[in-house]
Amino acid sequence: MFQAFLLKYAEIGVKGKNRYVFEDALVSHVKKHLRRITGEFKVSKINGRIFVEGTGFDFDETIDALQHVFGVIGISPVEVLESREKDDILRSAVEYVAANYEKRDFSFKVDTRRADKKYPMTSMEMDAAVGEVILNAFPELHVDVHNPQELIHLEIREKIYIYSKTVKGAGGLPLGTNGRALLLLSGGIDSPVAGYMVSRRGVELDAVYFNAPPYTSDRAKQKVIDLAREVSKWTGRINLHVINFTDIQLYIYEKCPHDELTIIMRRYMMRIAEHIARENDLLGLITGESIGQVASQTMKSLFCTDDACTLPVYRPLIGFDKQDIIDISEKLGTYETSILPYEDCCTIFVAKHPVTKPNLNIIKASEKNLAEKIDELFATAIDTDEVIVIEDGNVKTE
Repeated sequence: MFQAFLLKYAEIGVKGKNRYVFEDALVSHVKKHLRRITGEFKVSKINGRIFVEGTGFDFDETIDALQHVFGVIGISPVEVLESREKDDILRSAVEYVAANYEKRDFSFKVDTRRADKKYPMTSMEMDAAVGEVILNAFPELHVDVHNPQELIHLEIREKIYIYSKTVKGAGGLPLGTNGRALLLLSGGIDSPVAGYMVSRRGVELDAVYFNAPPYTSDRAKQKVIDLAREVSKWTGRINLHVINFTDIQLYIYEKCPHDELTIIMRRYMMRIAEHIARENDLLGLITGESIGQVASQTMKSLFCTDDACTLPVYRPLIGFDKQDIIDISEKLGTYETSILPYEDCCTIFVAKHPVTKPNLNIIKASEKNLAEKIDELFATAIDTDEVIVIEDGNVKTE
């Protein structure tokens, strides 16, 4: 029955003179997502509405694709009427209710939007006419204009559109409307969620993963690639930078106090991430840290970590409980991969008793022990950068 979908947005509607930029970005991303599935689609931007009309498509597959588009808050399946004659509209409205409501024991209201002001009947006249014919066909229904259980929408344009149901969308802002940033992606639960959360605000992603062979296995690396693939279903193309961090970790382990290992290693990860971000004109770093979750995420630890770089560090999960993060990861589709038992470099060199309230001056003093070789190891780590491009579920190495 449904030949089209009305896409609803929220924040874009209050963007003033820049509204068209967000609308155009949204249309572009809708088209990209629909190209991945079977069917022929036409995406139109008409007077503050975005319509997707299609042929030969699978309904559930199309809804799923549209639910992955940031900026869309609601997706309404629409019946499209070619005829604008009153009798045809009234007959179609009755057929719509019969087809879409098996149980007809609810209150309703008809809401007409007359975008074509030349149409001979006003919105209120159409509301009354459509409501009357529905009541006559289904006397078990009743009208409630103040608090209806169902709203039956009628839009009068070049064609007539009827719809009443809305599927929840991803929300947020269209990708690319707020620049690009670098996600520090580990194999855990938190960082994929952090990437998703920032990307939902219109930020495109690159990512960096710190590998530590032979202490981490190829399966740990593949786990991160698989996580990036799941995240990319929402965020589009991700350039995943894989850095060999082993020599730096071993050198820190050899030269620095063991209770400071996590903080100092984290500081060098941030330095390398910042280098990659600046080389690629990225506007900030994204991490999955949450206050107090582990020793490296206390307020003092985060203060020491941030001192290592000058780019902004975005932490969208900073006030989340662990269960909050797990809930989002399950929705995102990354949870089952994240809990696979393959260790990353953040877990293999953990001190038995890590410092939870590090002093920045003491940390910097400990880093002086690395002066002999750290610049050379830093440069070597950068040279190991393997870029894996992840897009549309496909993976390739550049």
